[in-house]
Amino acid sequence: MEFQFLGTSAGTPTRARNVTGLALRAGARAWVLVDCGEGTQHRILRTGYSLMSLQAIFITHIHGDHCYGLPGLLASAGLLNRTAPLLIVGPPSVRRFVDAVRETTELALPYPIDFIDVETAMEIDALPDLAVRTTELSHRVPTFAYSFTEKQIERRLDTDKLRRDGIPSGPGWGQLQAGTDIELPDGTPVRSADYIQQPRKPRKIVVAGDNDTPALLAQEASSADVLVHEATYTEAILDKVGPAPMHSSARMVAALAREVSLPNLVLTHFSPRYHELGEIEQEARAAYGGRLFLARDLDRYALDRQGELAPVMT
Repeated sequence: MEFQFLGTSAGTPTRARNVTGLALRAGARAWVLVDCGEGTQHRILRTGYSLMSLQAIFITHIHGDHCYGLPGLLASAGLLNRTAPLLIVGPPSVRRFVDAVRETTELALPYPIDFIDVETAMEIDALPDLAVRTTELSHRVPTFAYSFTEKQIERRLDTDKLRRDGIPSGPGWGQLQAGTDIELPDGTPVRSADYIQQPRKPRKIVVAGDNDTPALLAQEASSADVLVHEATYTEAILDKVGPAPMHSSARMVAALAREVSLPNLVLTHFSPRYHELGEIEQEARAAYGGRLFLARDLDRYALDRQGELAPVMT
């Protein structure tokens, strides 16, 4: 599993950061997009992702820095002659926004759009490689987190046991790995279940929208490998601006990560007031001892089968 940041700024873009967008891939080519701030399609042009292989768009909430890029991206996909259906998951306001733009700008798309209302769908089983679960968060408008868990775990044969039991390598091993029982030339039955190793834990990545109460993610994050969460402010700045914006500080998110023993934490959605992220990093590291990353635009990360997250050098 891998993901790449298409924007990491809160509210408005800066010279170094676009507003929110994240590409996530579990299969060989197909991918999904979480949030689509203004300029997202420009960032996509600088990656290996294609609008033709985009399976779904998940919008966390209706604020502009998370969805203003959606109409342009949909239009571009149409101009590329996309015909495959595209799924959009989000609050009902997202559908109203898209429908209004399509009507007022006479945007005709050569492909169908399917909408799922995130406010009524806790489990979303619409992707071949990923099971999706939603968690309602706390912000000025309805906002959600999406948990992406891989569906299929590779089967691994216990080849040492096969050799010990005198079962020769060959096509039979492939059948056993596929879950099919076989029979040896002498008539001895061999059960696939006896030679399949204990499967590893499915990998799980949680991507949260704007949220002033990280504890709402305690249950989902406790079983996750990665949490991607906003850290709009440091605690000192949050105290100055007050609770009205309904955002999290780095310390708040890091404390939640520590409490649930989260192995990998990625902070994003930084206020434009921060030209450097030293204060945010220092505050987070003081509260959390796991693997911590502060996202930058176009940063790409890979989550290996052991659940360890690492940057991908390009």
